[in-house]
Amino acid sequence: MAHIESLFVTRLYRAKLSEHGSAIDPGELEASCYSIAEDDEAGQAWCEENGYPGYTSYASLTDLAWRFPIFADIVAALDLHVAAFARDLELDLDGRRLELEDLWINILPEGGMHSSHLHPHSVISGTTYVSMPDGASALKLEDPRSGRMMAAPTRTKGARRELQPFIYMKPDVGEVLLWESWLRHEVPMNMADEERISVSFNYKWA
Repeated sequence: MAHIESLFVTRLYRAKLSEHGSAIDPGELEASCYSIAEDDEAGQAWCEENGYPGYTSYASLTDLAWRFPIFADIVAALDLHVAAFARDLELDLDGRRLELEDLWINILPEGGMHSSHLHPHSVISGTTYVSMPDGASALKLEDPRSGRMMAAPTRTKGARRELQPFIYMKPDVGEVLLWESWLRHEVPMNMADEERISVSFNYKWA
């Protein structure tokens, strides 16, 4: 009798940010994101020059956790979430550790999107969600084998989840998603009237 098994599994971590660390008030976090965006003239200029919809602090602010205590609390929680995910992945860190490399705010308006990309210089990447109004974009994750499919036919519409070429994850406010940084992902167009707010981050092998 034939035996079929799944190989080379791609893991995705999903949890409430509050499962580790101090409780984060979502209203305070949202207000902090807007306050930072309003004051960050360098970030606003970068977004305008590079055609980035909405606002991101990625290219302008590298010390959010130092400037704002609420982001220090987020980092403390993320450190524990990432450590838990690394254990699940059974990574051999060789006595070293994964540490935060980047942390940035994303404010995506109606019609805004973030095209498909990966984070090639990191080990684990992720996002925690601050505001997800009705109609806000899910996170779209791409099968890492897609570039090697060549002449293969597409999957059937009802294919099992682990065989689908794209997976859409619709997170709730206060959740954190983690994935290995080589996993290609994107944020499709935001169809909500209100802004979609998130805080993204990368962890490197230190």
